[in-house]
Amino acid sequence: MISLIITGYNGFVGTNFIRMSNHINISGVNLLNQKVDKINFSNINSVLHLAALVHQMKGAPEDEYFKVNRDLAFEVAKRAKEQGVKQFVLMSTAKVYGESDYKITYYNENSACMPSDPYGKSKYEAEKLISSLEDENFKVAIVRSPLVYGPGVKGNMISLIRLIDKFRILPFNKIDNKRSMVYIGNLVALLNTIIERQASGIFIAGDNAPISTTALVTLIANELEKPYYLFKLPKPFLKVLESIKPELVNRLFGSLVLDSTNTFHTLNFTPPYSTKDGIAEMIKWYKSQYI
Repeated sequence: MISLIITGYNGFVGTNFIRMSNHINISGVNLLNQKVDKINFSNINSVLHLAALVHQMKGAPEDEYFKVNRDLAFEVAKRAKEQGVKQFVLMSTAKVYGESDYKITYYNENSACMPSDPYGKSKYEAEKLISSLEDENFKVAIVRSPLVYGPGVKGNMISLIRLIDKFRILPFNKIDNKRSMVYIGNLVALLNTIIERQASGIFIAGDNAPISTTALVTLIANELEKPYYLFKLPKPFLKVLESIKPELVNRLFGSLVLDSTNTFHTLNFTPPYSTKDGIAEMIKWYKSQYI
């Protein structure tokens, strides 16, 4: 049995990973109250590093992103290598490629990275620093993930669900964009595969195919089993909204597509859940909590 230390174990991804990974011997580490030089990595095969300061819509001090996402991650990786850990898995983000756009561009493991905010920049610098530690005895796996959704989700996805649940008429019709997402069950399955095979390299997480905002809203509304009507937001209103909330508009109307083809082929991996299955499980959880 693989022995694993997981940082950030009490977060959304961490709690689901522990719940779905019974065949892996897991120990959790809370970096908020434990110093890195006190962590005991002896007899540990792999480290899954999930701890991070995630992207904040309202912002956070820029240096905090680098202290947590780059410096702390690198410190954990160095300590793990020094104590004989064989594999370090870093959870990274689609933000390393930059912001979404109204053009549909496909990014893969070899695409140029041009992060534009402190979150993406700090994660990309962490990728480079930790990769520099790799040798024949210490493998580094980097998992770049788009938006993760599923039971227990927070942030933008829960806000969207509440919006759809509250209003019957919504301005999300005929949005011709594409966004990659990954259901938590598919992400956990991918992480398990990487850890079990002690794989190294850059890997792209995702469901089988990207989805438009219109299709996503439709799936959520159908699972909520409430009547709804979608209309197309007139361009003048969209321009006004974009001037007030540019990041929100970018997330709803822009495209960001991560191509997982190479990752799936390299690992001989197929996501076990469809996007429809994932949305259904998420809304089932939402109903149990809020309705």
